[in-house]
Amino acid sequence: MTMLAEQVDGVIGVDTHRDTLAAAAVSPIGAVLATTDSPANARGYRRLLDFARRQIPGRRCWALEGVGSFGAGLAAFLDQAGEQVVEVLRPKRPTVRDGRKTDMIDAIGAAKEALSTEHLIQPRLRGEREALRVLLVTRHGAVLAATAAINQLKGFIVSAPDDLRSELRKLKGPAQVVRCAQLRDRPTHDVEHRMTARALRSTARRIQALQAEAKDLENEILVLVRQLAPELLDLLGVGPITSAQILVSWSHPGRFRSEAAFASFPGASPIPASSGLTNRHRINRSGDRQLNRALHTITLIRMRLDPATKTYVARRIAEGKTSRDAQRCLKRAICRQLFKILERSDQDTGTKHKDLPQAT
Repeated sequence: MTMLAEQVDGVIGVDTHRDTLAAAAVSPIGAVLATTDSPANARGYRRLLDFARRQIPGRRCWALEGVGSFGAGLAAFLDQAGEQVVEVLRPKRPTVRDGRKTDMIDAIGAAKEALSTEHLIQPRLRGEREALRVLLVTRHGAVLAATAAINQLKGFIVSAPDDLRSELRKLKGPAQVVRCAQLRDRPTHDVEHRMTARALRSTARRIQALQAEAKDLENEILVLVRQLAPELLDLLGVGPITSAQILVSWSHPGRFRSEAAFASFPGASPIPASSGLTNRHRINRSGDRQLNRALHTITLIRMRLDPATKTYVARRIAEGKTSRDAQRCLKRAICRQLFKILERSDQDTGTKHKDLPQAT
């Protein structure tokens, strides 16, 4: 496999922060050519580009930390300028107390990591993908807040005055919310009853507002998914939220070198766990956990609703695998199917894969 050092005349490593950017130009053999820093704004981006053109006028590559946060602006600027950009992970904290740590050392480390890494990471795109990401994050926050408010409401009902508690505990969850939102604090009641009714009403209305917000955001997500990859919605177990997460994690064609690399990204690839006479693989617990969660949701739905998937899991268990191992195999097969659809390969995306059970 060709390393980055064989393809470029140098790498510019950048350590990104909210207000400042530290950059280092490094030769293909790891020698530091020059260093600089600049503010994290449009003028600073142009200054860094001029620095790179002076130090490495030929073939060059940028190695950025924090592309999804503090480095997002610089990555977008470099992409528009036609520069080659790769993403490197933030360095781990030093294991010893006297370990050296400066922004410039991190910038040099970013460049050297890019030179020594076999599989480079392309930054995710912005635009429609970033629009999906912010909608997903906002909806997730609304869902979490609504769940917390529901738990708070149920706690209020448990400790409410007897007449309120007896009335509300007869109702189911959604009906409780609707009834609590309609409560009134009458002057004839004592102060505890009135304030409890007011708290229940306020909490219930907050739940309704958050649930309505989450539903509106889901509708916006559905519109974007239909524009970007409507084929995903035709798959069993794949809804608007799981489709959006798949698109956000995948980003764009060519980001992953193969379907095996795509399966490894969410931790759906098997990890060897053999010892002695035992030959087995175990579940991978690393990678993009949000994408893994989306795959897990698809897996559970297919195992519950699809007869072909039930047969597939039963066959795997009959081969000696545990139920969790069978789910791991199913996730891997789903990744293979999704990758073919996302990459728009020449193969027919509707063709059934021999390891992937489909809905009948």
